[in-house]
Amino acid sequence: MVDQGLPEITVEELKQKLDSEHKPFVLDVREPHEYQIANIGGHLIPLGQLQSRVGELDPDAEIVVHCRSGKRSADAVAWMRTQGFENVKNLRGGILEWADKIDPKMQKY
Repeated sequence: MVDQGLPEITVEELKQKLDSEHKPFVLDVREPHEYQIANIGGHLIPLGQLQSRVGELDPDAEIVVHCRSGKRSADAVAWMRTQGFENVKNLRGGILEWADKIDPKMQKY
């Protein structure tokens, strides 16, 4: 993944947060067919629709954005930060890393 100097969170850190009572909002910027293969229950807004659907998101919430490997979500985080989202982080390694380190039964594609 290209480091764009963006705030990131590891899959282990996200798992810890999801297991706590202070769950972040998880935004999945993959395509619907990818979401059907494997997902971690995030809110699906494909990257291409993010600009038109950004109103669905709370700029004050803690948001973790993920995709398959981290590239699309990094692009989403970079754009969201220009729109006033200050508490938004990229999931390093995306759902592939989630499958490797958190849920080995998850289907990879």
